[in-house]
Amino acid sequence: MDSTQITNYISANKERFLNELLDLLRIPSVSADPKYAGDVNKTAEAVKQRLIEAGVDKVEVSPTKGYPVVYGEKIIDPKKPTVIVYGHYDVQPADPLNLWDSPPFEPVIKKT
Repeated sequence: MDSTQITNYISANKERFLNELLDLLRIPSVSADPKYAGDVNKTAEAVKQRLIEAGVDKVEVSPTKGYPVVYGEKIIDPKKPTVIVYGHYDVQPADPLNLWDSPPFEPVIKKT
């Protein structure tokens, strides 16, 4: 896939990508507060589902002493270099709420 094809793919799927991201942002996955444990686990499962939908061959949600780790693997050619992407799916507490322009788990797209 060349850069033009990549750009075209992104343009053609931008709305879907944005909606998927907004869906994840609506989940209050506050790992610092035990009352949100179910939401953190829900987010892990949602990330797993997104990886599956993206065509990742091996996807696992592995329990830990804290919250689960989401692992995905797609090997196109074992002779080629490995690319590792690391991120987190939990968020910090939203307090103080009075400093927010909109509710923290109701994402808003603002034009600047």
